Amino acid sequence: MSIIFQAGCTIIVCYSCLTMSLMYAWPSSTIKLFLSTNTTLNRQMDENEIALFGSFSSISAIFVTPFSGFLLDRIGRKNSCILFSLPQVIAWLIVSISLRVEAVLGAMFISGFGGCILLLAPVYVSEFCQESVRGMMTSMSMISYGLGILVSYLLGGCLEYQTMTYVCLSMSVLGIVMLWPLKESPLHLMKQNLEEDAVEAVAFYRRVEIDSKVITQEINAIKRVLSADIENSPEEESLNPNTKTKEKISKWQFLKKSRSTRRALFVALTLYSATMFQGLVGVQVYADPVFEKALPNMPTTISCVILAIVFVLAGCAAAYFMDVAGRRPLMIYSSFTAGICCVVLGTQIHLHWGPHWITGIFVYTFCIAYNFGAGTVPYVFGAEVFLPEIKSLVSMLSMEWAWICNFIILYIFTPLVAAIGLGPVFYIFAIVCFASAIFSYYFLPETKGLPVDVIQTLLVKN
Repeated sequence: MSIIFQAGCTIIVCYSCLTMSLMYAWPSSTIKLFLSTNTTLNRQMDENEIALFGSFSSISAIFVTPFSGFLLDRIGRKNSCILFSLPQVIAWLIVSISLRVEAVLGAMFISGFGGCILLLAPVYVSEFCQESVRGMMTSMSMISYGLGILVSYLLGGCLEYQTMTYVCLSMSVLGIVMLWPLKESPLHLMKQNLEEDAVEAVAFYRRVEIDSKVITQEINAIKRVLSADIENSPEEESLNPNTKTKEKISKWQFLKKSRSTRRALFVALTLYSATMFQGLVGVQVYADPVFEKALPNMPTTISCVILAIVFVLAGCAAAYFMDVAGRRPLMIYSSFTAGICCVVLGTQIHLHWGPHWITGIFVYTFCIAYNFGAGTVPYVFGAEVFLPEIKSLVSMLSMEWAWICNFIILYIFTPLVAAIGLGPVFYIFAIVCFASAIFSYYFLPETKGLPVDVIQTLLVKN
């Protein structure tokens, strides 16, 4: 019952990722409408406005992500999730009451302020779930993100423009309402010296009585993690158990002193780069025009919906295998498979050596391979590898870099396809995929089922 309850709480937290991706994928179903002479807006969008329409949310996410790291520690995980779910409500409200191009672009920019929910949700979930299911539960954020893309495609293909905006507005409000009953992260409460509240939170998430032995074990584990001495490296700490009490230092000093944290940050930044530049994010946001070129014989709405369904199902399978096969093998083999798919897609679209159904098969296979590795592993790794003292700062830096990469790929995707063609673009994605596999083989440690202090030790040894 404890795990089932944690899964339910995880779904509620990760529902915020779903509402975020509703507007993130919205351009796919509306680009052709906004470019047409029969547009529902006050005028047609030009090509530059379309490029901004797809990437504007990434710009605002870049600006707000540094503040999310500060707020994560100041107001807590739960309140941060509530706060950064509000931009989606505001954005959909603007879109539902105004048909001006400037208002739509402004709404996309405002929605990006909630983009750091992809940082907050995995951190929150990883801190209230037990280690045996931590990887699976943390992966739920990307499953919810994929579900949001699926819902966005379905609503865009089945509902009228105005009706869709009202439905998405209602869904965004619901996400905020569901977060209220949850408890704060026990680890955050312990950092604030609120041990009684932390005990209640552990009892809430473990579904046990406050005087249970499970509570004592969990609280002691949190205390051990919070008292880890990283002024010395983890292996030096283990050789010197009588290390003096550590003095309070700033997060930047902590990062400077801790070799394991710097290595973890380096790996996390590289993995997030792989997440963006392996290319599926561009295919998702511009799915309608991409499938119009890649699969001209199939209605684009059906192609987009199938892509989203495959993304969600692959995400569910990846969440299961995350705690079975481990993070490292998934990242290595899936990136290599994704690279092969990109090579096949590039040659097929570029040279037309086979029927169109081959393109469809390898697009969806690419989606599956991507989701097993770069689409999931970086978010799990980033949520579980950093010590509590530094987690908010380095998680913010990682997500900031991810949004910068996200903006770059979305802004250049359409001009790049126009300049060199869709086939050669997949060649570039293939290079990134193979490079990701090689990097993961040499630098990515296995973190499955390990507490954060042990993971830090592995990073130093590597």
